[in-house]
Amino acid sequence: MKIVIIGGGISGFAVYLALRQHLPRPPPPAEDHEYTIYEAYDTGQDTTFRERPEGGPHSSTLIVGGGLGVGPNGLHVLQRLDPKLLRDAVQGGYVVNQSNLKSKHGYLLMQLDSSGTCNSVRQSGEHQSPTHLLGTSRHSLWRCLRTRIPDAVIVHKRISEVIANSQGRNLIHFTDNSPPIETDLIIGADGLKSIVKRALFPEASEDPYPPQYEGLVGIGGFVPSAQVQSHVSPGSMNFIFGGNGFFGYFYANSAASSPHPDSAYHVSPPGDLLAWWSTYSIAECPNPRDLDPAAITRQLRERYSTWTDPVVKAVLASVRVENMWPMWTSPALPTWERDGLVLIGDAAHALPPTSGQGSSQALEDAEALARILGHHLRNAYSETGSVRDAGAEKQAVKDAAKRYMDFRRPRVQGILDRARTMQNTKRDMGVVREYLMYLAMWVVGWFPGLFARQQQRVFEYDLPAEVDRFLGVD
Repeated sequence: MKIVIIGGGISGFAVYLALRQHLPRPPPPAEDHEYTIYEAYDTGQDTTFRERPEGGPHSSTLIVGGGLGVGPNGLHVLQRLDPKLLRDAVQGGYVVNQSNLKSKHGYLLMQLDSSGTCNSVRQSGEHQSPTHLLGTSRHSLWRCLRTRIPDAVIVHKRISEVIANSQGRNLIHFTDNSPPIETDLIIGADGLKSIVKRALFPEASEDPYPPQYEGLVGIGGFVPSAQVQSHVSPGSMNFIFGGNGFFGYFYANSAASSPHPDSAYHVSPPGDLLAWWSTYSIAECPNPRDLDPAAITRQLRERYSTWTDPVVKAVLASVRVENMWPMWTSPALPTWERDGLVLIGDAAHALPPTSGQGSSQALEDAEALARILGHHLRNAYSETGSVRDAGAEKQAVKDAAKRYMDFRRPRVQGILDRARTMQNTKRDMGVVREYLMYLAMWVVGWFPGLFARQQQRVFEYDLPAEVDRFLGVD
């Protein structure tokens, strides 16, 4: 079976590794499945920010646009793919075991645990301690996956059109007018402006579900941790709320002397960098290419001039803004699949950054699709015997894609609903509403179990067990 993955990002690389792990070989004499990843941009195994010759990270590479948090549920996916992959990913960031929600004046409103376990991890024998949340750069996680992808699998070509075929193989056309290719399964891991998504709705003359600007922008960077170490506890992710925006910060790396820099189960002594990011309202979507960094820096200081949280003050004193990222999400799609085409990650469901689950849900998508497709192909191969039946394979792919969508939708929707509620706390609001928000957080902080139960349902999700239950596998 010829499998094409469109998009060489985190979800595209993760689904390749998951498929290689979970798909059965077709009956002999057929050869094993053929994989190709099409990516428009160069995906060479370039250096991490620690290896840059000029030293130190670019000020915008970690958090907003270039950074992410990977929840315990996402780290469990990495561990099931390869325990060493998990260790490499953790070593590129910093492990967090608690989240602190504070007012703009630094008053602690609520504290939440940021750890989770799941049965499949406990039963694997790898480790029985809780897995903590990982703060890392998007590039660092991407590179950990990229180094596990054979160069020959990746083809740098831009795709112009994908065509679904209900009766036979699907078609991919290229912008360079090279001959189209036929393929049995196309996985769209190509983000918000997905070419594969367009193929699900061929009757539309233009994208009927375009990305939506959320009216929020984000910026981020670093400060030396020595400036703020007395105000930031090790292993903490800090969320600062106010009536005119939002700030967040956490340590970006582990100390060089840390005994467990690659362990998701230990909080390490902090390293020399603190990562920060800010989100606030702008009515009209800015064009990042037309920004005036000096003006944005000045406006940022003016916006937060009355905030007295000591870390925010330290960041503002030394900030040098270089980039800004508008926040985009995707409207709910009526379907994620059609005739052997299937979407994963942001192509299917672009979650707002406030979910903290964008990368983790993309990783879950990859594993769930691979496990469900593997189940259907095993059944198809056992029924067809020793001869590969392309028709049976096609039906197995279609059935698996439909069941994958039915399986994943409820979980992603639940996370999206909670994220939208949190996202509204980052918009501009009046003084009365601001202090009502503080009061609500403070009250909930006295009953942390109410909020923690929702979070633990996300973090402790046992995907292999849930897939088996969904498929009726003993």
